Amino acid sequence: MAEENKGGKGSKNQQNRPNPFDINKSKGKKPKFNYLWIYAILAVIFLGITFLGQNGGSKKSTGDVLEMIKKGDVDRIRVVNRNRAEIYLTKEAREKDEYKKDVKESPFPSGQEAFTYYLSDIGPEDKFDEKIQHAQSELPTDKRFEVNWAVETSIWDNPLVSTLLFVALFVLIWMFLMRRMGGGAGGGAGGQIFSIGKSKAQLFDKNTKVNVTFKDVAGLEEAKVEVMEIVDFLKKPKKYTDLGGKIPKGALLVGLPGTGKTLLAKAVAGEANVPFFSLSGSDFVEMFVGVGASRVRDLFKQAKEKAPCIIFIDEIDAIGRARGKNAMQGGNDERENTLNQLLTEMDGFGTDTGVIILAATNRVDVLDKALLRAGRFDRQIFVDMPDLNERKAILDVHLKPLKLDKSLDRDFLARQTPGFSGADIANMCNEAALIAARKDKSIIDQQDFLDAVDRIIGGLEKKNKIITPEEKKAVAVHEAGHAAVSWLCEHAHPLVKVTIVPRGRSLGAAWYLPDERQITRTEQMLDEMCATLGGRAAEKVVFDKISTGALSDLEKVTRQAMAMVSIYGLNDKIGNISYYNMEEGFNKPFSESTATLIDQEIKKLTDEQYARAIKILEENKDKLLLLADKLLEKEVIFKEDLEAVFGKRPYDPVVEAKEELIADSNEEPSNGIETKVEDTSEEVSDKEEA
Repeated sequence: MAEENKGGKGSKNQQNRPNPFDINKSKGKKPKFNYLWIYAILAVIFLGITFLGQNGGSKKSTGDVLEMIKKGDVDRIRVVNRNRAEIYLTKEAREKDEYKKDVKESPFPSGQEAFTYYLSDIGPEDKFDEKIQHAQSELPTDKRFEVNWAVETSIWDNPLVSTLLFVALFVLIWMFLMRRMGGGAGGGAGGQIFSIGKSKAQLFDKNTKVNVTFKDVAGLEEAKVEVMEIVDFLKKPKKYTDLGGKIPKGALLVGLPGTGKTLLAKAVAGEANVPFFSLSGSDFVEMFVGVGASRVRDLFKQAKEKAPCIIFIDEIDAIGRARGKNAMQGGNDERENTLNQLLTEMDGFGTDTGVIILAATNRVDVLDKALLRAGRFDRQIFVDMPDLNERKAILDVHLKPLKLDKSLDRDFLARQTPGFSGADIANMCNEAALIAARKDKSIIDQQDFLDAVDRIIGGLEKKNKIITPEEKKAVAVHEAGHAAVSWLCEHAHPLVKVTIVPRGRSLGAAWYLPDERQITRTEQMLDEMCATLGGRAAEKVVFDKISTGALSDLEKVTRQAMAMVSIYGLNDKIGNISYYNMEEGFNKPFSESTATLIDQEIKKLTDEQYARAIKILEENKDKLLLLADKLLEKEVIFKEDLEAVFGKRPYDPVVEAKEELIADSNEEPSNGIETKVEDTSEEVSDKEEA
């Protein structure tokens, strides 16, 4: 790679550029000029004018001054500009204890005597003279004095000087604000007044150490392969161009939040031996018109000088949203101008310049189509939620720095975190460490991780929440209804545990372990709806009353029924029609009669599953009450408690496997045969709230 860069423009700039870390070279350099020095000098001048304009003195009242004159302690009085009287004490008075603390030396080098006190309100001139003469009437003639009236002028009293000073101060404040908006108060290109259009991209090259590598990115094997191929394009371009191929211009990382898109880009910066520019989409947007487009031009200018290199734009949807959606803003939309410039730059530089753009977003549906066409972002790399094996790999990365119990089952933890992203798993590991530390443990055991999963999914436990016995029994019956119906429905998700301990905003919750499946059939969705309505059905069966505790259940069931009818085409009367558009969301391209039919079918679906749940619970009412009593007693029950009440679940895959084995061999399985089925999962653990 070094040989390929030897004749390039970017390498020449790197060789000529001084190394900021070279101590020997920086010793003889003078410090760079900084505008903060001007502000400091001005502050010192203003402080000097304020505090040195008066050579000492404390304020006194007229009555106190007249008493001092009667005692013979005043040597003379000087009135300046008819608004301030300066009181000078005699030498004998300056030595008295009552005045000694107020006597100050002159701040001037000439040794000019400083006045000790002053009057700020002297009134009319003749009356002030009369008061002073009356106070001296009983003093000897040699101790009497005449009031000295003086007029003093200063350069600051000149209106022209005051105006110029105000203008200069305003200009300096304006410069300071512009520099702050331009990227900082210090020196450098980003801090100058007219450099607000400079790119804010952070450069990572051979002089910048990036500690993240592909080894730190676990569970994204397919995405890593594609990203590593991009790095290989830059390292060995001749390998591809010899066959007539062209280097791709850009790749877009697409995925849900927390799946590791930015981490993957950091690994590229750590692995690639080429300059890596990193910035966010919001860095292009400012309050000034034209700044975004200017920063795009400056970014690509820097990239061309350092080619081959990689540009990474995180959260590109900040500037890449589809154009023409904001008609109210008129034709001078700053974000659209920035996007237009980005499109021009991506299509403007040649394919042999060696500049590849890497971008990340979790809102690919809102991006402009021109940005996604071939020739700009040539490929989209989907970063999906990790499956079971990928969660194991991610757990191994995040468990390394923790002090763990040797008996910790990592496979079990991976099965207990369905639908968790990489960020969620990292959060779970950190929460487990915090929980163990809160309990004064020296190591982190498996229960701490389970508590952390509950904390992330359900929220913090609120054991001190005031609940009446009637409400607690209603919550227990509600959660027992969820558990019973899900246990007795074939396609419902397997239950993990049920609790009536309040968590977050819920009074109780039931945790399930969803199967890892890519498609869902009609009977599976119907069973899930039935289990979701089991809580309200249990209240109806036991109390013959219903409550508001089933709000989240009703929301979930309504969404499922609406999806079956109007999106997935799983309703016989509506047929194989979907009214959902991936780009525009749910729209309404149907008549009012069809809308009425959709409403009727949604209600019919929910009513049927509610009636089915009531029927199941009425047939097992005694077991439902027994399970509710267990919940009231223990507050938390697990799968084993349901087995004790209902027996083995008939639809459990382990039971089915054993029954098939017995049917085939027509005898009891020997002790040496062990049937083990791994529970896998896909979505976040389902939680039913009461």
